[in-house]
Amino acid sequence: MSEIQTLNPTILWKWFDQICAIPHPSYHEEKLAEFIVNWAKEKAFFVERDEVGNILIRKPATKGMEDRQSVSLQAHLDMVPQANEGSSHNFETDPIKPYIDGEWVKATGTTLGADNGIGLASCLAVLDSDDIAHPELEVLLTMTEEAGMEGAIGLRPNWLKSNIMINTDTEENGEIYIGCAGGEDATIDLPVEQTTHSFDRAIKLNIKGLTGGHSGVDIHTSRVNAIKLLARALTDLKSQITFQISEISGGSVRNAIPRESSVIIAFNAKDEANLTACLKQIEYDFKVELAVAEPNLVFITDSISAPQKVFTSESTHKVINFLNALPNGVIRNSDVVENVVESSLSMGILTTEENTVKANILIRSLIESGKADVRGKLSAISELSGANAVFSGSYPGWQPDPHSQITALTQKIYDEILGYSAKIQVIHAGLECGLIKKTYPNMDLVSIGPTIRNAHSPDEKVHIPAVETYWKLLTSLLKGIPS
Repeated sequence: MSEIQTLNPTILWKWFDQICAIPHPSYHEEKLAEFIVNWAKEKAFFVERDEVGNILIRKPATKGMEDRQSVSLQAHLDMVPQANEGSSHNFETDPIKPYIDGEWVKATGTTLGADNGIGLASCLAVLDSDDIAHPELEVLLTMTEEAGMEGAIGLRPNWLKSNIMINTDTEENGEIYIGCAGGEDATIDLPVEQTTHSFDRAIKLNIKGLTGGHSGVDIHTSRVNAIKLLARALTDLKSQITFQISEISGGSVRNAIPRESSVIIAFNAKDEANLTACLKQIEYDFKVELAVAEPNLVFITDSISAPQKVFTSESTHKVINFLNALPNGVIRNSDVVENVVESSLSMGILTTEENTVKANILIRSLIESGKADVRGKLSAISELSGANAVFSGSYPGWQPDPHSQITALTQKIYDEILGYSAKIQVIHAGLECGLIKKTYPNMDLVSIGPTIRNAHSPDEKVHIPAVETYWKLLTSLLKGIPS
């Protein structure tokens, strides 16, 4: 039990605190799933899991609401595991430690999991309550959303009875989401040749302190990708120093903007002073350029023993050129929805494996042709570089429905609560709504949620007053579902 249980609405924060206490990163959310299933059985609710582990819980309508249309609430069970440098936090075994900081709830040194833990907590709170009016209720909790929407992809058809669904994965107070981007994963393997060498010095260069963030919601900002920045640094360095790469890496999850990257390079002792001076100058230039966007950027260099093998000179140059040539960030803004990105991509993870440098990239687009355009760019660069690109896990976007009755009702109620007009938005991120709509084409969908900042990074935080507003909207919406 933490201090957040003193916040209002108490029943929601109690559940969020319980969620934080049970480790649930992507692919390791089974303990949380089992806890919820056992709790639902104790409450004598209908509860069932489908073939991929999604949970469906049903609760009868409250008195006087029996004639209303049934409604589904939906959230996902997993969270993105990101920790600050030097943290010993084990996401598979250690609880998240939330704390109150003014008007915000944050976590100690890690992602908070408010994405989508607050939405999940709100669903469970409605199930748990005895005084919230609602029609016949279904709660759908999906598996492994953050690592490829595997739960939504495998969702059992003909399982849900409702034709109305409220998704709880939106992250902005005062906004109603009615559409989202689709996505696709790209894995690019770049072959490298290794060789023995005569270099007598080696260093590990680490780029740290970048802001990071959500690779969809934050992709239009000036936040810098640490892998791309490392490629720039190596390009500058290779024009002045002879060196060869032994290992290069960056990022840790596919759907977050990388905050850190590193490279091991071997060089000759006679170049050491010049190399040190060059790196200091490159760091200085980057800090001047990125003083506003990345004020905590830092280069850290550690002298290490020279590795036994390095990439050949040709492979070293190929890797640097390849990483520089790969597009990253916004590709095109939408012509239809103002101030919304249409297509983008983000290199989330870079690793060195045996004779291969592997890049994991997440493509996003509001339209299928936008995904195809980015696929084409990556395929062309891969072919020119002698790399192999494999595309997988494609999921559709969620196309806005101008005739949605649940959207109209949500806006009416939200406007009354806010005292001003809520914004109708399309988000450049992957919500599960598109995949759910594919399996349940008649489902009328809307997405709402409280303000969450810096999701997918250790700076994640959720706004306490916005949670109260969101709870008022959700409970009012359930009460207002028509017959």
